[in-house]
Amino acid sequence: MSGIALTAEQRDLADAVTGLLGRHLPAGAVRAGLDGFAAGTLPAVWPRLAEQGLLSDLVPAWDPPGEGWVELAVVVEAAGRALLPGPFLPTVLTTAVLADAGHRPPADGPAACALGPGGLRASRTADGWRVDGSSEPVLALPGAAFALLCARAGDGTDVWFVARPGADAGLTVAAAEPVDLTRSLGRAVAEGLRVDAATGVRTARVRDLAAVLFAAESAGLALWCVDTALEYARVREQFGRPIGSFQAVKHRLARLWVRCGLIAATAWDAARAVADGPAQLGVAAAAAAVRGPADAREVALDCVTVLGGIGYTWEHDIHLYWRRAVALGQLLGTPAGWAAELAGRRRAAARTFDVELDEPELRRAAAEVVDRAAALPEPRRRRYLAEQGYVAPEYPPPYGIDAGPAQQLVIAQEFARAGIAAPDLRIGAFTLPTVLAFGTPGQRERFLPPALRGETVWCQLFSEPGAGSDLAALSTKAVRVPGGWRLTGQKVWTSRAHEADWGVCLARTDPDAPRHGGLSCFVVDLHTEGVEVRPLRQANGAYGFNEVFLTEVFVPDDCLIGEPGQGWVAARTTLANERVSIAGKVVDGWEALVARAGGRDDPATAVALGLLAADQHALHSLILRSVLLRLSGLRSGAESSVLKVAAAEHHRAVATAALDLLGPDGASASDASRDYLGVPARLIGGGTMEIQLNVIAERVLRLPREPRTEVTS
Repeated sequence: MSGIALTAEQRDLADAVTGLLGRHLPAGAVRAGLDGFAAGTLPAVWPRLAEQGLLSDLVPAWDPPGEGWVELAVVVEAAGRALLPGPFLPTVLTTAVLADAGHRPPADGPAACALGPGGLRASRTADGWRVDGSSEPVLALPGAAFALLCARAGDGTDVWFVARPGADAGLTVAAAEPVDLTRSLGRAVAEGLRVDAATGVRTARVRDLAAVLFAAESAGLALWCVDTALEYARVREQFGRPIGSFQAVKHRLARLWVRCGLIAATAWDAARAVADGPAQLGVAAAAAAVRGPADAREVALDCVTVLGGIGYTWEHDIHLYWRRAVALGQLLGTPAGWAAELAGRRRAAARTFDVELDEPELRRAAAEVVDRAAALPEPRRRRYLAEQGYVAPEYPPPYGIDAGPAQQLVIAQEFARAGIAAPDLRIGAFTLPTVLAFGTPGQRERFLPPALRGETVWCQLFSEPGAGSDLAALSTKAVRVPGGWRLTGQKVWTSRAHEADWGVCLARTDPDAPRHGGLSCFVVDLHTEGVEVRPLRQANGAYGFNEVFLTEVFVPDDCLIGEPGQGWVAARTTLANERVSIAGKVVDGWEALVARAGGRDDPATAVALGLLAADQHALHSLILRSVLLRLSGLRSGAESSVLKVAAAEHHRAVATAALDLLGPDGASASDASRDYLGVPARLIGGGTMEIQLNVIAERVLRLPREPRTEVTS
């Protein structure tokens, strides 16, 4: 996974910083200098960082305000991944906070930045302020050339000021033994410290900007831990094979990888939100604070256990990463506290995830078609949109307009502007691309136009009682007869079969061929004699799935898609110009959940709502990154692989929370109880969670496959 970097330039920047640190921070250098780093000693690479402009020069110039924060986050993430010791993170944070308030830092650093007043108190004097008391622990304060500190005045306001430890009378530093052995930690102790003028820095702003950079470093820490655990799992053998081939280890690592993707996505969005104004930053920063250090801490702990005993020894570096994540989380604040804050911020202002496209010609053309459609009643509207190629614009003419990612997005935005729903092919969105890719011209002309006009409904006849996710094990057979084929077998879990006209069906045409090689793909008319559809009632009382029995069903030759034996390839094919969408992949149930909570403002409810808001925020960030990658002509493999697992688990959490909010009333039938009882459809549909985790582990993370035993009869 690439981490926070999204554009080619950002990836080059990450590679450059990684290369610099690799050359000037050799293996063993961090461990060798632990005692010094914990006392405030600078690492030997520090002058190189200054030469390359990675200290004060790295901070954006704020013209326009907020520009350059994603690049700053990319650098901080790379530093975290390398476990750069010393005060790099607090130095760039201090410089950034001062620049944000319109001040130049007094030096290039090293610097430290408090995140709140702690026990420091400020009282007015004739020419400024007098500060007394003790701060909370401040990262890298011992050894800092200057520090941005905060004291609380008698009226409750916070006074932020720059101080110079060791130079300012009335200020001393009480060093503490740090959990993070690579950086110093200490408290500022003031006794009659004179402060001439305050900086105008605001506490909320400091905390938000700190959340951005702490989350960025957390993303780097988590990625290193997962990469290390993956490398170990590929080579460490137990019971005669690599531990990465065991499904339990696969699933753990796949989930950790998903978690890394969510940390990076929220850190990226928080960094870009700096340019979007205080309200937008407030939501994005709080979400990053919920997901960042605490998630990195748990990722590191799980990776320690994957490594086993060696991971828990002092000699392995992973505990240094774990320790840093622990320290970051404790300094930034608990996830529960940030979650409650996020719930309040989300009620006041939702984060926007719009994509702005400067495509005036595309927009004019799309607006013209959509506005004409909006003036038509159904079903004339659907027929008109099909004629214009706007039902599936990504299809080639004459069925679509061969729309690329940008044009698809513009069309979707115009539908939203006009206030009408974009046409939905439902299951046809999965089946029709197979006909388009493998069908003959006659088949395409026969099947696609009616479906696009909404005149026919499609289903997918794949799963069987003995072959759910393992489609290669299906047993429905197709026997050659004059003029076509006779299909016999049973399909199950078939969505919309009870209202479908046609179904794309996989059947075995060659029982002697290897598992995948004997399958063929057919289009079956569900009104044909021998087809019986039996709706399956789900636990929530709804009828969403069906059993389909095929008894000697005749399918003519002109309904065979592709060649005999080509069914497996056809079934797995999707068009290269797949649909680009910013919605529909994630459950947007948070607003409904808030409505169900009513006026409840108890802390437990606020925390629960905030944690779910952070999850939803991470998913939206991930979807937006995927869309932006497509728009830039790149594939979004990492982000899209995460979405299925993360979105399904989020749906489960939202449905559970909605039920919990009802209390005893949840024992009565309600929308919330029915939603909860419908959760399995999201966890199983499209491939069970376990299968999805296997796909991530084996195809994305390149973990070894489990040995397979072929069963012959």
